[in-house]
Formats: sequence, C-alpha cells, structure tokens
Amino acid sequence: MNSAKHLDKQEQRSLALWTADCAEHVLPFFEEKHPQDDRPRKAIEAARAWVRGEIACGAARAAARATGHAAGTAHMAGHARHAAAYAVKAATYAAVPTDAAAATATERDWQYRRLPEHLRPVVFPAGGDS
Repeated sequence: MNSAKHLDKQEQRSLALWTADCAEHVLPFFEEKHPQDDRPRKAIEAARAWVRGEIACGAARAAARATGHAAGTAHMAGHARHAAAYAVKAATYAAVPTDAAAATATERDWQYRRLPEHLRPVVFPAGGDS
C-alpha cells in the first residue's frame, strides 16, 4: 500500500468509508446530547456520497475541512488560521472557472473585516489582509 500522501483513488475511497464508519460508531455520544443537530450525520453521509461519486471534492472538501478546523479552534487557537485558509479554498474552487482570483480576494477581505482587530494577528500573522 502507498503512503498516506500517495494513495490511489480506490485506497482513498476505502479510507473515507472507514473514517465514516469510525465517526458513525461514536456519533451516538453526540446525538445523545444534541438530538436535533444532524450536521455530523450529514457530514458522514457526504463522505459516503463522495465515495459513490455523487459529489465532487473541490469546494465541498475545502468547506468540510474549514468546518473541522472551526470546531478544532475550541481546542486550539491555531486551527482558526486553517479554517480561514480552507474557507478561501472553498470559495476559490466554487468560482472556477469563472473568476477564482476575485473569489479568493473577496473571501479573504470578508474574513479580515469580520475578525475583531485584536485577533487578526492570530489568523493573519503577517498583519495584512491576505
């Protein structure tokens, strides 16, 4: 088998199914506390839909990664930067082929303006809006 960085598509699909099974196995712990919140279950179903070829990766994958890092920010602030980066990727992928560059700039600007000024160095360490 290839290393994790060089999986072929079938290996990646198998791995996605396995991770969906792992997440679903422990999902009752979440659903017991939050029975009306179906977002984790929908995320698991999205992974399975990707395996079946029903949805494309691109923007959807980047959006899913952004949400994962958003949740991870509760654990560690460093995830915020990754959530923002994946949100930019999602907007960019969704705009292809029309105007990816404009979508990237628009998303980054939106993020920068919405983030409280005193927290900007956490997500944008260079001090800029990109």
